Amino acid sequence: MREAVNGTDVMRVEEREGIAVLTFNRPEKRNAMSDALVDALDRFFSAPPAHVRAVVLTGSGGHFCSGLDLAEHKARSGEDTVYHSRNWHRVSDLIEYGRLPVISAMTGAVIGGGLEIAASTHVRIAEPSVRFQLPEGRRGIFVGGGATVRIGRLIGADRMREMMLTGRSYGAEEGLALGLAHYVVGEGEALDKAMEIAARVAANAPFSNYLMIQALGRIDDMSRSDGLFVESLAAAMSVTTPDAQEGLKAFLEKRAPSFR
Repeated sequence: MREAVNGTDVMRVEEREGIAVLTFNRPEKRNAMSDALVDALDRFFSAPPAHVRAVVLTGSGGHFCSGLDLAEHKARSGEDTVYHSRNWHRVSDLIEYGRLPVISAMTGAVIGGGLEIAASTHVRIAEPSVRFQLPEGRRGIFVGGGATVRIGRLIGADRMREMMLTGRSYGAEEGLALGLAHYVVGEGEALDKAMEIAARVAANAPFSNYLMIQALGRIDDMSRSDGLFVESLAAAMSVTTPDAQEGLKAFLEKRAPSFR
């Protein structure tokens, strides 16, 4: 899947042993999130190849994503902005609540909409060059790609409010402490680390991965009693699968499991 804009691919898609690597490819704009790039994400995550077991998101040119392409944003009416925002929410849900584990390999700008996209992924890896920022207050606008829910859940409303009011930029280590990243690696190491983690996660039982992706975020939205009941249902569904039987057998036989 490729889409051409000004003779270049908006998002490159490569496959490496069952892992899809999606590379944002608008380096001249620090990979700003255009409508074409949202559409490219939509197409991939709406129907990912059946043999793909995990996904890595990254950016070209030293940056992950610098946020919404303001050249497109300035021409929208209020109504169109609502539709655009809701479409972005829908595509982010495809990433967060799809079939596949998604790992972000982050470099440089992880700003505004770029941070919103990263927050919809399941594992986030940052290089020292990373800068996390929500600068909407300095642009006279408000977040619209899911930040109030996803980023607010990661770092809390109080910290998110401070980020938006001040436009403050956080580095990789600060982002790790806040929960915006799970790993910090050396310069040039994020993609390799992401591939390593993707391979490890892809080796899990697919349905177990699916339940973790689908259940945990939703349980976090539920009351305590409802969440515990859904946990029991997920446990019951997983334990009856052939992969669960293989996992137990492999453990007892002291070998690596061979899942479907």
